[in-house]
Amino acid sequence: MATLLETCGISPPPGDTADQLTPCSKAYFLETLVPKLKQSLSLTLKHYLPLSGNLFYPLNTVDEKPVFRYVAGDSVSLAIAESSNAFDELVGNHARDADQFYNFVPESPPVKDEPEYQTVPVIALQVTLFPDRGISIGFSNHHCVGDASSIVGFIRAWASISKLGEDEFLAMPIFDRSVIKDPLGIGNILWKKMKEIPLKSWSFPLPTNRVRATFILHHADIQKLKDLVLAKKPGLVQVSSFVATVSYVWSCLVKSGEELVDDDVLECFIFMIDLRARISPPVPPNYFGNCLGCGKAKIEHKQLFGEEGFVIAVEAIAEEIKNKVNKKDKVSKSAENRLSGPGESREIRALGVSGSPKFDLCSADFGWGKVKKLEVLSIDGEKYTMSLCKSTDSEGGLEIGLSLPKERMEAFAAIFADGLRFS
Repeated sequence: MATLLETCGISPPPGDTADQLTPCSKAYFLETLVPKLKQSLSLTLKHYLPLSGNLFYPLNTVDEKPVFRYVAGDSVSLAIAESSNAFDELVGNHARDADQFYNFVPESPPVKDEPEYQTVPVIALQVTLFPDRGISIGFSNHHCVGDASSIVGFIRAWASISKLGEDEFLAMPIFDRSVIKDPLGIGNILWKKMKEIPLKSWSFPLPTNRVRATFILHHADIQKLKDLVLAKKPGLVQVSSFVATVSYVWSCLVKSGEELVDDDVLECFIFMIDLRARISPPVPPNYFGNCLGCGKAKIEHKQLFGEEGFVIAVEAIAEEIKNKVNKKDKVSKSAENRLSGPGESREIRALGVSGSPKFDLCSADFGWGKVKKLEVLSIDGEKYTMSLCKSTDSEGGLEIGLSLPKERMEAFAAIFADGLRFS
């Protein structure tokens, strides 16, 4: 027999835990969270003024280059929305209709014509409530304003200020372009190639006629893939988790296609490299802008499609990183050669990658609990691109996002799963 002496409720100490969003009522969202998001965004933009401004694109591109300009009164568009879509369906890993995700990102602001310039805002944001289930934060940005490192830094700063206040914000961005030394004039080479391209707003590729799905490689899977490669190529270096993962996806994707492809067609894997620490002198990690190089690994279709396609892919990407990316004296020269060198005469099919485990957007904590899912909508483009980020549910694992026609997604999923069954 026991005598009840007391019944009480015990809460975690104030400030030690985040507000949780399950459930999150519409009233709480509108009356508490939205005002807090607006205030914290305003405080964040104080440190990121170029994002509040516009890209000014001169119509006389012979003598002038585009610039970013902020004037008092400029602002970032923030849309507040509510959705009746099934939240748990959207954050799943299985194949889902790609079109529905465009409800949760803002449309790119339109280009405005002025007498001597065209102007366009560089970023737009949207916060969407799924009543009693969760919240999504979507954004679209003009890539000219900053690379993934920069934009992720901004989102994480907004999250930090929203959760902890401005006093905790320490990673001040650097906008001084002079920190990048360009003795070879690569910037001018790029501008010559790009100045004839008209400025236009990005539009949603609807209907996509695609489904999107997420595939997870757990730490043990990645290690098995590395061991398989090193057993066959013991002298190979640069077999990182990134290299093993993207090589496996690349080889599986090539094998999932039903179209007939000539044996000598070149399959190309394209990946961007953050050059901040790789050029001389190094660029501060908190530099806000674009500081990217490009890696390209090329393999004949018959090799990548063959039984040893995965190992061959690893070797090609690892060698590209070793010989052209990780040697500081070759970074600028290889960039110049890629920009001005002769093109490849053979037909090329390309796969790109968006995102990186190094830029952990899922760690952006607004004070609401753990991020459930990251979706990169740009992979719905005409050319195939995979997204890559840290797994939110598997320690040391990676999440791969793909957007493919339904039949090809089914074929890829089968090949991807079958290839991981080796012991």
